[in-house]
Amino acid sequence: MVTTTTTTSHHLSPAFPGRAPWGTAGKLRAWQQRAMEKYLQEQPRDFLAVATPGAGKTTFALTLASWLLHHHVVQQITVIAPTEHLKKQWAAAAARIGIKLDPEYSAGPLSKEYDGVALTYAGVGVRPMLHRNRCEQRKTLVILDEIHHAGDSKSWGEACLEAFEPATRRLALTGTPFRSDTNPIPFVTYAEGDDGIRRSSADYTYGYGNALGDGVVRPVIFLSYSGNMRWRTKAGDEIAARLGEPMTKDAVSQAWRTALDAKGDWMPNVLRAADQRLTEVRKSIPDAGGLVIASDQDSARSYAKLIREITGTKATVVLSDDTGASSRIDEFSEDGSRWMVAVRMVSEGVDVPRLSVGVYATTISTPLFFAQAVGRFVRSRRRGETASVFLPTIPSLLGFASEMEVERDHVLDKPKKAGDDEDPYAESEKEMAEAERQQDEDTGEQDMLPFEALESDAVFDRVLYNSAEFGMQAHPGSAEEQDYLGIPGLLEPDQVQLLLQKRQARQIAHSRRKPDEEADLLELPAERRPVVSHKELLELRKQLNTMVGAYVHQTGKPHGVIHTELRRVCGGPPSAEATAGQLRERIKKVQEWATRMR
Repeated sequence: MVTTTTTTSHHLSPAFPGRAPWGTAGKLRAWQQRAMEKYLQEQPRDFLAVATPGAGKTTFALTLASWLLHHHVVQQITVIAPTEHLKKQWAAAAARIGIKLDPEYSAGPLSKEYDGVALTYAGVGVRPMLHRNRCEQRKTLVILDEIHHAGDSKSWGEACLEAFEPATRRLALTGTPFRSDTNPIPFVTYAEGDDGIRRSSADYTYGYGNALGDGVVRPVIFLSYSGNMRWRTKAGDEIAARLGEPMTKDAVSQAWRTALDAKGDWMPNVLRAADQRLTEVRKSIPDAGGLVIASDQDSARSYAKLIREITGTKATVVLSDDTGASSRIDEFSEDGSRWMVAVRMVSEGVDVPRLSVGVYATTISTPLFFAQAVGRFVRSRRRGETASVFLPTIPSLLGFASEMEVERDHVLDKPKKAGDDEDPYAESEKEMAEAERQQDEDTGEQDMLPFEALESDAVFDRVLYNSAEFGMQAHPGSAEEQDYLGIPGLLEPDQVQLLLQKRQARQIAHSRRKPDEEADLLELPAERRPVVSHKELLELRKQLNTMVGAYVHQTGKPHGVIHTELRRVCGGPPSAEATAGQLRERIKKVQEWATRMR
């Protein structure tokens, strides 16, 4: 039997548990120690480790690589990563423990100063025979990071199979649920269950629930925001709906996209709330940062502009996985600034331990991408740190948030059932293929969709934590919302639960003491709600929007900013919920502003 100590390799610096940089190894965490012992005892050719994002897969892999090199089991290392940025992070992490990987290798003999190379799956797909020849010439350990990326039939998967079939050892890593398709993933073992269905079989699994219990990852507080959305279809019909209400799949999609439109009120209000949350977190974690995950380049730029208006400081914008993007991520990781905005594909390659607050501002609705995105915020540096992620009230996202601790396998032979269209995994493959594109340029697809966002507002909806829900709806800027945004940034998991319960009880008691005109309308019984002519309200909203539109031309400010300022000055809920008196007061106020500018 081969054993390993807590300082497995002779040259690993004991950086953990003080503040271990990304990928450094030292005193191993308990799960890493157990996984190492299992590997060294069995000495398998293939080993699959499933560990939640932030748990330290890189430390485990590099510690194992160091042992195999030191004991001459292998002569060289090949690391395969999903993105260019992550490839360079692997090389940097390996260098800190004395393993030199070339992240720029493309072809030809490798310089003798290197112990191996760091590649991307796309790079392997271009020249699989080159890498096969390298494996045949020298005993090689291949580390396949986020192995689910190798599940693309006839592309990356086949290339990996061809390139690394001769490898001496193969270590597969993943931190998120496997793909929803039924394409076998290379070098992964599948075992048939009692139901006759084959499922992936991991050699070692360390889930989010276990990591949270061990204090290895941060607890995640999800703050959900609803609101009224209004949009126009291609046929010219105007539709209004509220996020979170039952509606068709198409309506959910269009309402969601309306919320994420930077010209509406939803995004400015949510970004403002997220920034307030970041300010609170930075009281105890001074270098805490925030990340907005956007759908496309135009949205990313618009969100960065809003952040500049809200905070007075510039946000780091990462538009694609290019040379400049990698350096911008590295700079943000070290500069202590507040916000970064990244297009959705970058989320898996962004490993910035100081990220504590996130805004999920993309319409990708797969459990795989959601887990990858949330994984950017859970990396713990010291006990008590919490992560906060802001979400639109979309049922599928709330479902994913409540299932953070569920461990999943890759399933083959998945039976097709009636109603699969409602299964959140049904369209996962299509959307993940979009999310994994090598370039995130604007494809023009949005312009072809039969849809036009018209108006949106935001309402604080609820907090989700540890599969439970807390709080009731409250308006942006209200004392009730501020109560939840002001939760301390350093708390133990059980303290988070207790504090949320107390805040909820306080909110309910406070709401009951309010007069009708100040209480959240959704909390009032129907018989106590003011009766106002629908036609009158429609005309007042139209008049207000006309006045705001005219003021937009005078000032150049976005509609959403003006509506938010009106609510701040005049009080009350968003215009879609405001009373006739509140609407008249805002019309009077915007007229007053416009007159002053003449």
